[in-house]
Order: sequence, then C-alpha cells, then structure tokens
Amino acid sequence: MPQPDPPPPQSSLPEAASRFGAHVLADAAARACDISVATGGPPRTPSPPAAFAVPAPAPAPLDAPAAAAPSPGADLGRLLRGPSGIGTAGLRLSPREEPPQHPEPSASVPTDPVPSTTAAAGTPIPGLYHHPVPEPDPVRIQEVSRRIKDWALDEVSLYPDDWEEEFDGFSVGSYMVGCHPDAPTIDHLMIATRLMVAENAVDDCYCEDHGGSPIGLGERLLLAHTALDPLHTTEEYQPDWAKSLHADAPRRAYRSAMEYFVQASSPSQADRFRHDMARLHMGYLAEAAWAQLDEVPEVWEYLAMRQFNNFRPCPTITDTVGGYELPADLHAQPAMQKVIALAGNATTIVNDLYSYTKELDAPGRHLNLPVVIAEREDLSDRDAYLKSVEVHNDLMHDFEANAAALAADCPLPNVQRFLRGVAAWVDGNHHWHQNNTYRYSLPDFW
Repeated sequence: MPQPDPPPPQSSLPEAASRFGAHVLADAAARACDISVATGGPPRTPSPPAAFAVPAPAPAPLDAPAAAAPSPGADLGRLLRGPSGIGTAGLRLSPREEPPQHPEPSASVPTDPVPSTTAAAGTPIPGLYHHPVPEPDPVRIQEVSRRIKDWALDEVSLYPDDWEEEFDGFSVGSYMVGCHPDAPTIDHLMIATRLMVAENAVDDCYCEDHGGSPIGLGERLLLAHTALDPLHTTEEYQPDWAKSLHADAPRRAYRSAMEYFVQASSPSQADRFRHDMARLHMGYLAEAAWAQLDEVPEVWEYLAMRQFNNFRPCPTITDTVGGYELPADLHAQPAMQKVIALAGNATTIVNDLYSYTKELDAPGRHLNLPVVIAEREDLSDRDAYLKSVEVHNDLMHDFEANAAALAADCPLPNVQRFLRGVAAWVDGNHHWHQNNTYRYSLPDFW
C-alpha cells in the first residue's frame, strides 16, 4: 500500500527568498518597492478623515529622492551600502557621497518658527553603544511640527492649554524626521507622526502622567483599540460605538491617526500595525498588573514585558512611511520578526536609561530596567544602571548581527531597504532621546 508523501519541511528564509523572489522583483516597480526605480507623480495629500475609512489602494509610485540611512557599525556596513552588482545602482536610496536631498515642504512654511521644534543638544550615556547621526533637516522639522500641532488642536482636540509646553517639549517633529530619513515627503512623515502622538496620548492619559491608572486599564485599552481595529456589530449598536470614538483625547487621536494611515498603507500593512498595537496594549496590561500588586518582576519577566510594551509599532511601519511595501510573507518570516523584535527591545531600553531620573522624580514607583535589576539582583542604583547599559549593548549587537545575516540570506531590494529603515529608526530614536534635554537628564553615575 503506497505511503502518503511526507509533509514538506518548513521553509527557511533563504528558501522563501528564492520562492518569493521572482514575483516580488517583477512587481517591484508597480508596488513602489524602491522609489528610485519607480515613476509617477507625488502621493496625494490625504484629506482630513470624516469617518472610519476603508483602506485605499496602495499609493502611487513616488519619484522624489530620499536620504541615505545613517552609517552604522561594521555588521551593518554592507547592508547600508545597499545592493551591488550590474544593474543595481538605481536601487540605492541615494548616492552615499551626496548630501541627503529632500523635496521642498508643501504649501508655506511659517515665517514664525513653531516653539521648541528642536531640542537642545545633550550628552550620550557613557558606554552606551549607538551610532551618531546627522542632524535632522530643520526645514522638515519645522513643517512637521507645525502640521502636527494643527492636527492635535484642530482635528482631535488632543490637549488643554496647560499641556502646550509639554507638547512642544516632546519635539515630535525632530523625533520623526530623525527616525525616517528616507521618507519621500512631509505627508509620509506625518503618517508616523500622528501615530506617535496618539500612542503617547494613550500612554499618558490611560497609564501614566495625566490621570493614568492601572485600575480599569483593560477596559480603556480595549475600547481605544477599536479605533484602530473597528468594531463590526449590529445596526442597533454601531452608532453607540462610533460615538464612543470621540469620547476622549486618546480615542480621538487613535481614530484620526489610523484613518490617515489606512489611506496611505495597503490592507496588509494596516493589519500588521494593528497586530503590533495589540502587542503594545498587552504589555501595558502586564505592567499595570505588577503596579496593582505592588510587585517587582524578575529581570527576565520585565524584559518579556518590554518586548510587548515597546517601540515596535514605530519601526514596523518604516516601509509605509518610506512609500513602499515589504510584502506580508517576507515581513512575517521568523528571521525578520526577530530583527524587528530586537530593534524594539534595544530602543525601549534606551528609553528606560534616558528617562531614569525623570521617573525617579515622578510620584510612585516606576518600573524600568535599572530599578528592576537593583531590586532583583541586590545591586546599587549605580551598578544596576551600568548593567542595564550592558543589556542594551548586547541587544544592539544581536540586532545588528541578525540584520546583517538576514540581509545576506535575502538580498531582495525591498528587504534590504526595510532593514536599512529599521536601522535608521534605531539610530534616530537614540538621537532624539540623547538630545531631548527638556525631558531627560542623566544620573550622576560617572
């Protein structure tokens, strides 16, 4: 009696690259996998959304040149140089010897500068492994800062007057311009900027500084999540849900930012982002549970929470902000997911380290890696902080090694560009934390 064929083995990423490579490369121009090989007009400017939008088709190909990602360490050197060989010159983000070129901001840049759009220069944490980056384009920063403040005030009524200084001090324009050097236009940068501000509003208003509490957090997060992942219910109850999306600032911000996002992204990119936001919200709930129980978790438990409560939703949309798409089957490969997770973990420990003194000065006990290591490993505050620097450095080295290996195993142009974008986000995130002296200062441990 003939035996059934054995199930096919699970494909590795190099095999997947071979399997997917032909159709991905053939479709590269049509899907704007790299803006330098695509032709067509600039993207449309989304109109202010009025209702929860149906995702639009993928945006038209873009023709604006983009800036090269900042130069990293040796492990990512080949990655950042981009593809090489006959016929690949046009696949580079821009010639490395030329300064970054950005399109002119649309409409009019205000003659009066927006307050606090650029933070004062700060000092990097001694011993922290990072890559210095060029100063973000001040013209872009000014325009993004102007637009995001207009959106916050006029479209979503995000904050009362007495929060204005804090909003300006966050310097989100500097943050997003630094993290997305290959964004073709200001409109693309605004996709990420609205989402960042909305996420920060949820964190502040539901979890942290502005009325946040672990009590009842699950309900608040679930209802806010429906602004990202819409409720589909009966005709009788649908209006109640739609009305709830305007009930508070976090939900208004989530709803509006997501509607802009789905106009610029593919359905796959939008679903990917929803998934990562669900991860983020689950991390919030774990931290809230420890706060309610007044518990300090084990170090490994804290790091597990931080893999969810971290910056992952930001670098995972680097292709949408760049005006191209990394297809879902390549994004979902385990090797790519590991790279993205390591990037999120490393950048979140950067936040723990730079916000350490700010959190010590705040009421209550705030969990961060130095606090957890000091408690669980019986170390002094100084030694726990310095050990946290080592943990960050290990994560960064793992990120770079895994990204370099993935780049070698899967040399598709859109994979290469996505990895460059994630690396640029990691470096831009550190640059913002280092230089935002309005928010952060270093402890006296050296």
